[in-house]
Amino acid sequence: MKDVARMTLEKGMIIGEDVYNYRNELLFPKDTVIDEKVLKKLEHHSIICVTIKEDIDFATTHFEKVRLSKEFQAFQLTYNNCMPIYAKLMNTFVETGVWKGTRQLMDIHLKLTACAGNGEALLDFLYNMLPREDTMTHAHCLNSALLAGVFGTWWNLSNEDIVRLIQCGFFYDIGKLRLPQELLWKSEKLTDLEYTRLKTHTMLGYELLKDQERIEEYVIKATLQHHERCDGSGYPSRLRGDKINIFAKYIAVIDAYEAMTSIRTYRQALHPFQIIENFEREGYEKYEKDILQPILYHIAATQLGFMVRLSNDEKATVFTINKDNLSRPLLKREDGSYLDLSSNPDLTIVSIF
Repeated sequence: MKDVARMTLEKGMIIGEDVYNYRNELLFPKDTVIDEKVLKKLEHHSIICVTIKEDIDFATTHFEKVRLSKEFQAFQLTYNNCMPIYAKLMNTFVETGVWKGTRQLMDIHLKLTACAGNGEALLDFLYNMLPREDTMTHAHCLNSALLAGVFGTWWNLSNEDIVRLIQCGFFYDIGKLRLPQELLWKSEKLTDLEYTRLKTHTMLGYELLKDQERIEEYVIKATLQHHERCDGSGYPSRLRGDKINIFAKYIAVIDAYEAMTSIRTYRQALHPFQIIENFEREGYEKYEKDILQPILYHIAATQLGFMVRLSNDEKATVFTINKDNLSRPLLKREDGSYLDLSSNPDLTIVSIF
């Protein structure tokens, strides 16, 4: 809501707070729509200023409110200004085979994280970003680098390792810049041949990075191994457990999370509990439990107090997180009763308010 001088009020505006005269008599209750009669009465009573509702006051979901906030709009502006710089750095690297821009990358990271204020806000802001089709690959890596700073904190990494992880985030999918866009972002299911070609991006990235003096070994290994899985089901080498570099394990979680929170041509972005459920469904065999679990717990905990709509159209509030089943919290209904989703597998969370 914002305070607006009576002289600048316009018809159709909606009053946000009750308006009283100098005798403390109610003139207009909140939610009154301003028309000619209202304007004349406000003038008659010499009302100087009126509180008016803004677009954000009509938002119904949490993410709508984020999208309409001034903080997000400032972040979006900075992000859109930084994206061409980041894209040019990476495109030039791919074209010339020479890397020089590490300091510029970290400057971009600092500018964007400063706009967010804290990790939870940054995750909300990234969730609401809509990348252009021609920058989707760049956005995936830029977003992953931003997430790396948040997740690195949740993993209790040292400041030095958080910086290393951020650097991995900027580079790990660079091999995709050597593949055609229509393959990377195809809406239909990939053929076996197309999928085989897509998987070459880890080797393409490795070949680009391996001989660069300014690129550290942990970045090179994260690029090569971020699709390896602890159970040996990944690629390109079907590595298991401790054979996978620790930064590649971190990036694997970040990469999957970023993909699930981004809009695709074939689906909307998944909400936090859907993301957690997807990770839980794959199990801790693929992603190291000690790495995945704290991230899922933090994501779930950020949803405490939010209202959700269930698949039966019922509304309830996230009351407590179930530690043994993070995607299915304990909810508090509007009538004060409780609903444990872990005991009601037929119900799912459809949206979060």
